[in-house]
Amino acid sequence: MNQSRPKIKRSRRLGIPLTPKCVRYFERRPYPPGVHGRARSKESDYKVRLLEKQRLKAQYDLRERQLRRAFDRAVRRPGKTGEELMIDLECRLDALVLRAGLARTIYQARQAVSHGHVSVNGRRVDRPSARLGPGDVLAVREGSRAKTPFVIAAAGTHAPQRPAAYLDVDLSGLTARLTRLPQRAEVPVLCDEQLVVEYYSR
Repeated sequence: MNQSRPKIKRSRRLGIPLTPKCVRYFERRPYPPGVHGRARSKESDYKVRLLEKQRLKAQYDLRERQLRRAFDRAVRRPGKTGEELMIDLECRLDALVLRAGLARTIYQARQAVSHGHVSVNGRRVDRPSARLGPGDVLAVREGSRAKTPFVIAAAGTHAPQRPAAYLDVDLSGLTARLTRLPQRAEVPVLCDEQLVVEYYSR
């Protein structure tokens, strides 16, 4: 999904760094972009909920329809809607590629999947939105392992500081297995999911 606004400006607008590169720019200018970025802006209940929804959407690099469908699935499940929404999003193939340390950003993870470099249970999958379940194994395909991004990943360059407890990762082999469904506290996403639920329930 192409975004016309540069990621650094999007990060400042949303109030969260979207990529590792954005962190230092965000720390230098932790206010919205534009001439009136430092000016006080009027807050409303709608604006707060909209911003939280936009933050969640940006961190998973989703379209509005994709997030709405994930919410609709979460509503039909027996648990808390907000937690079910986060679990649903975290089980996306591109998100798991990122959490496993096989990509540097969600954008790189999405591209790796879209270009057919990733397999699930031995079968090529090119849909970043594909959902995995406990026991599923994702891996970089044999013909793609010599490519520079995956050689870098195999060296542990993109390994998260806190490995995902719900993934059994073999970076040298460029594989990862989803051992169980993640819990909300384990999902490294900055979001008050209850505000997102309230946004869609209005």
